[in-house]
Amino acid sequence: MTIRDLLAAESINLNGTPAGKTEALNQCIDLMAKSGKIADVEKYRKGVFAREEEGTTGIGMGIAIPHCKSDAVTKAGLAAMVVKDGVDFESLDGTPAKIIFLIAAPNTEDNVHLQVLSKLSVMLMDEQFTNSLINAGSVDEFLNIIDSAEKAKDEKEAAKEAKAKESVEVKKDDVFIVAVTACPTGIAHTYMAAEAIEKKAKELGYQVKVETRGSGGAKNVLTDDEIAKAAGVIVACDTNVPTDRFDGKKVIECQVSDGINKAEELIKRIAAGDAPVFKASGKKEASHSSVGGKESIGHQIYKHLMNGVSHMLPFVVGGGILIAIAFLIDGFSVDLNSLPADQRANFGTITQAAAMFKGIGGTAFGFMLPILAGFIAMSIADRPGLAVGFVGGSIAANGTSGFLGALVAGFVAGYIVLLLKKVFSKLPESLDGMKPVLLYPLLGIFLVGVIMQFVVEPPIGALNTAINNGLNGLNGASAVVLGVLLGGMMSVDMGGPVNKAAYVFGTASIAAGNYNIMAAVMIGGMVPPIAIALATIFFKNKFTAEERKAGPTNFIMGLSFITEGAIPFAASDPLHVLPACVVGSAVAGGLSMAFGCTLMAPHGGIFVVPTIGNPLMYLVALVIGSFIACGLLGLLKKKVSE
Repeated sequence: MTIRDLLAAESINLNGTPAGKTEALNQCIDLMAKSGKIADVEKYRKGVFAREEEGTTGIGMGIAIPHCKSDAVTKAGLAAMVVKDGVDFESLDGTPAKIIFLIAAPNTEDNVHLQVLSKLSVMLMDEQFTNSLINAGSVDEFLNIIDSAEKAKDEKEAAKEAKAKESVEVKKDDVFIVAVTACPTGIAHTYMAAEAIEKKAKELGYQVKVETRGSGGAKNVLTDDEIAKAAGVIVACDTNVPTDRFDGKKVIECQVSDGINKAEELIKRIAAGDAPVFKASGKKEASHSSVGGKESIGHQIYKHLMNGVSHMLPFVVGGGILIAIAFLIDGFSVDLNSLPADQRANFGTITQAAAMFKGIGGTAFGFMLPILAGFIAMSIADRPGLAVGFVGGSIAANGTSGFLGALVAGFVAGYIVLLLKKVFSKLPESLDGMKPVLLYPLLGIFLVGVIMQFVVEPPIGALNTAINNGLNGLNGASAVVLGVLLGGMMSVDMGGPVNKAAYVFGTASIAAGNYNIMAAVMIGGMVPPIAIALATIFFKNKFTAEERKAGPTNFIMGLSFITEGAIPFAASDPLHVLPACVVGSAVAGGLSMAFGCTLMAPHGGIFVVPTIGNPLMYLVALVIGSFIACGLLGLLKKKVSE
């Protein structure tokens, strides 16, 4: 698919004269409507303005690219308007927008609008191309300019891919620079940074090769020979990329935005040799340079955390859906009201088919916290950190600390291995091969085990006991207050000791005949995944592309009472996600008690509706709590950069 395929002649206006941004958007939307690709123009219009409220799409340099993905769009399309005198679009650099491209994309998994946005963003960085469009004398000329530029770009990309299989031929006196660019979503900034570095290097008379690590995987991959010939390396990345291959080279590490905005500075520094020598993680020391000083601690923590979360997510999604299927099978196969209380506790494994699904899903869930901790540690200390973090996460999963303990274990394990690397850096080089296979795993696993057993687990275990004692003291007191506490506790650590304390209290209450308590417990555990699924729909700019894709599966897990579906989202942003979910769950738990709802089964979510007393009001409480948590997520979470 080309840009020309998306841009109809009737959707182009070369003589726009809007008085302001609002009028410009409305005129572009009207142009888009002429293409016949919008089923509901007003719904699409609301979507465009809603996206603009999240942050301006005026990217600067006289360019604006508003966009909207909506059910109102039947087929992906573009509209374009040239405003020769410019219009105030609240652009990032303050310059008036002279050319506006509006993107419409259907609400599918294709993410067509992001692909087009990426391609247009890179093409429009060429000032000559942009000026040619602004000065086009006719619609046909406008389209021909786009065709020619896109064809040239495609040929350039094809040539780059072909050359990627061959080493760049570097003349003796040439300065040759290599670079790597990557951003969390791998859609726009990855390629914009690569384009900026390539363009500026050409202007300065240097040869350059840029490896991009975008959503489609690594492209234009650097060879060992090219790295060896390079004067230095620019690593403009907001995610972790393989860097051991740059051992012994002069390296500048920076954010991907610096690759776009500071390309000339980066290239000149490498050409002048103004960068420290990088030492791979397996060597005696590690050093790297960044633009404007060292990488912030917050940014480092974010990268390590996201490395763990992204690897954990498939286990949560796959395992969670399989467990939900197990509940569904038992829900349709068994009359829970006819079973004694002790057999209801086996819901999800009563029938043979359900037990199989529950067993497989439970196994996947069992890897969730070890994977989280292991890959956080690996992000910090490279491969030697993986085993140490995995063991720390397993201790948390099997102990009292849950996913919060696994987060701690990941960071502790990573920095333990870094410490061991520093300690053993004095050993003879002949022993280097022994370090990753013996010294790091042996001492690292021992140390993380000791720290988890004697430092992390005891205080959380004590907290768990105190919580149970407190709950027992409240039983029989204010029912609504108890519901608020139990509901909120189910979201505090989502499967950890606080969550388990509330759950055990609820199941014990079933045995004692107090069914209203279990109802409050289950609804509190259902809210977080449902709220997150809603938030990924209503507040898309607060989540990464990967999180938005995984979000809808949380509807299934939430309705199945699988609170752990929310863990990846909480782990990536605990300070904002947990408070929102706790409040929503607490409200739902309190309302469940206030409405007199009861539950005779210890698990199952919507699949045990026959055992719920006052099911309609139970659903009302669930909806209210979920939307409150969703609203708080939208309010508290920060926007993410695409």
